[in-house]
Amino acid sequence: MRSFFRFLKISQVLMRYRLDALVLSTPFLKGFKPLLYLTPWYYFPIKKYSRGQRIRLALEALGPIYIKFGQTLSTRPDLLPEDISLELKKLQDSCPAFSTQHAKRLIEEALGGKIEQLFKTFDEQPLASASIAQAHTATTLEGEEVVVKVVRPDIDKLIARDIKLMYALATLFNKHPLAKKIRPIEVVEEFEAIIINELDMRIEAAHCDKIRQNFKHSDLLYIPKVYHHLSQINVLTTERIYGTPVGEIDTLKANNIDMKRLAEEGVIIFFTQVFKHNFFHADMHPGNIFVSDTGQYIGVDFGIMGSLSEDDKDFLADIFLAFFNQDYQKVAQVYIDSGWIGVHTDEKAFEAAVKKICDPMFDKPLGDISFGQVLLDLIQEAKNFDIKVQPQLLLLDKTLLNIEGLGRQLYPQLDLWSTAKPFLEDLMKERYSVKNTFEKLKEEAPQLLKDIPELPALTINALKQLNKMKDINKLYAQQTEQIVTQLQSNANQQTAAIFAGSLLILSGVFAVNTLWLASGISALVTLLFWIKSR
Repeated sequence: MRSFFRFLKISQVLMRYRLDALVLSTPFLKGFKPLLYLTPWYYFPIKKYSRGQRIRLALEALGPIYIKFGQTLSTRPDLLPEDISLELKKLQDSCPAFSTQHAKRLIEEALGGKIEQLFKTFDEQPLASASIAQAHTATTLEGEEVVVKVVRPDIDKLIARDIKLMYALATLFNKHPLAKKIRPIEVVEEFEAIIINELDMRIEAAHCDKIRQNFKHSDLLYIPKVYHHLSQINVLTTERIYGTPVGEIDTLKANNIDMKRLAEEGVIIFFTQVFKHNFFHADMHPGNIFVSDTGQYIGVDFGIMGSLSEDDKDFLADIFLAFFNQDYQKVAQVYIDSGWIGVHTDEKAFEAAVKKICDPMFDKPLGDISFGQVLLDLIQEAKNFDIKVQPQLLLLDKTLLNIEGLGRQLYPQLDLWSTAKPFLEDLMKERYSVKNTFEKLKEEAPQLLKDIPELPALTINALKQLNKMKDINKLYAQQTEQIVTQLQSNANQQTAAIFAGSLLILSGVFAVNTLWLASGISALVTLLFWIKSR
């Protein structure tokens, strides 16, 4: 019954903002559009809102879960028209506060004691009230100022109910031809994963600890301390910080903050998190960033964090450097080399599309180019080809757009490229350094040793399979050629890697003078090269 009333509430909001007309304007349902003329509300005037405004206002009216859903959608500009995407970015994570007494009761149940036993003081007035949690300031028994964040009561039940409805709508829309590009079920799955993680304050506490440790010896960024004995699955207590919101430019200038340095250090923090720590704050909007009186950044709210695989980091570093060198052919080649290109992708056509995007950019001074926008344009162009865009890159690009926009708001002459280029070049040198290669060999040596005994059998079986594939039907000729090439490449790479690993182990063996193991490894290396030469 509650689900039925919720459905009625949603229907009412859709009608109020005339989203029923917007939905019935889609190709999937346009045959039903004449039904609008039979509804009484069609003849009542409403304010002139754009479609993006109507969607934003409807999400705000539907409450916390839909606000959060709209915010999540705003991180996926590849899926939405630009006017809607821009409007969703305006969604404010501010919701009506719930009862302070209720908040106290939740904290007491979670931490196992009365508020008076847990805190010296506790502010009845909420500091902030967002879609997932509400925050109160307090003082610990030791006299330290803290912020206590408590998850909204019964929010998990509301989320489960609304997500169930979202899945139902996504399943319905999944029958539409546009679903292949928009992938509605995947969008809901992504939202579900994000919001469920945000409900668990232990996850945010772990995120906070990790990024605090990453910047422990740096003056670039300060992260508040977590009070674990005052935290639980639905309660998070952190150090209270004081600073100026980064968006208050006039106040920062009045405090004699060096705006150029501040802008450049924001860029350096971003690249450090992405390429060195591989753990970045993925919700760095101005409401989550403060500046201390000394000009140091302070970060809060670590519910949404991002990370990249080694391949993704290599892709981004190569893309960045290709742009720095104004080499659009290299940009296209990086995409092709990434392995995301489907077998039916016309590589020449894709290269031409990349050239079309890059040429106008390269006519401008580097300082005038928005790299976040270029990367977004490339991602959107990739949708027109048989290229699978990685969701984690979209999250990163959204963060980059925020950082770039914030940096130029602080210092309009900010040249992201010149700030980032030496940083990236150092990373590339480190990536290919002898020390880094040696460290990777040390890490992989145990697995290489484990795989060595199986290599002859695997190689012989692979060669047998390749022989069997010679007579395959012409229809599969292209796929066969690719498989053969990949298998041969893998065999060469495995042999080379095992040889390198064997030499590494052999040098260790000589160091401890274990002669019998050295002889065995040497004989095995000889056998491997004999197999390769046949």
